Amino acid sequence: MRSVKRSSLRRREEVAGWLFALPWIVGFLAFTAGPMTASAVFAFTDWNIMQPMHWTGFDNIKRALTRDPLVWQSLKVTTIYAFVSVPLQIVLGFAIALLLNTDIRGLQYYRTVYYLPAVLSGVAVSLLWRWVYAPDFGLINSLLASVGIRGPGWLGDSRWALPALIGMSLWHVGGPMVVYLAGLQGVPTDLYEAAEVDGASWGMRFWHITIPMMTPVLFYQLVTGIINALQVFTQALIMTDGGPHNATLFFMLYLYRNAFDYFKMGYASVLAWILFFYILLLTVLVVRSSRFWVFYVGEVRGR
Repeated sequence: MRSVKRSSLRRREEVAGWLFALPWIVGFLAFTAGPMTASAVFAFTDWNIMQPMHWTGFDNIKRALTRDPLVWQSLKVTTIYAFVSVPLQIVLGFAIALLLNTDIRGLQYYRTVYYLPAVLSGVAVSLLWRWVYAPDFGLINSLLASVGIRGPGWLGDSRWALPALIGMSLWHVGGPMVVYLAGLQGVPTDLYEAAEVDGASWGMRFWHITIPMMTPVLFYQLVTGIINALQVFTQALIMTDGGPHNATLFFMLYLYRNAFDYFKMGYASVLAWILFFYILLLTVLVVRSSRFWVFYVGEVRGR
């Protein structure tokens, strides 16, 4: 009798578990697995939404890899943006977290001020920075003019447009800063006390205690930062529309143009899969490299 009750309770728990998981399962099938499967099929077709699709085999893939220079231009722009902006965001966010991890007056106020920009929408921030970078009346050039320096054209200059967007990316360091701050507060204080007793300077404590203990957080921010940076879209669309002279033609913007400006759904699907595998490759490389520089408390080396 007791075993029957136990099995009945187990079945009810299983049913309850599946019911709780059902919204996520439905959402995953409808909004992730389903669209990815459809995209994999569309990649081998020529389809403009308004007419029946035609099977073209590997033509879209060949065109993207060998006959479309804008694919490689957009991939280059996106890669440069990711490989420059992500390290800058990590260094600046970590530095701010170190400053906000001290005991100073108004600490909660400063933490709020630095985090607040991270909650603003991408479109609003893009419009704000368009004014900041405006060549004639923008904030930056006005400040430069006040000290006798003629500022560049920024978003209208192919040499400065991408650096301008990279500089704008530092606006959101408040989000990672909160994660760094949580990691810093999780470092055991007895490690610092023991090192201080042994005569270690601040620099030695930072290099031999803070950095190793923070490597899991740095690793997480590096992976997520690369993934997010390779999918940049809103800034380029609102601020430059990929110009001037394709200097800010990010891969996601080029994909969007093919899908919703030119209605080349098959070709856009190929571009989506190229970006997917590129992000996957870089993520795997970063994850594989973590064994050489990421330290986890309690792990035993050599096992």
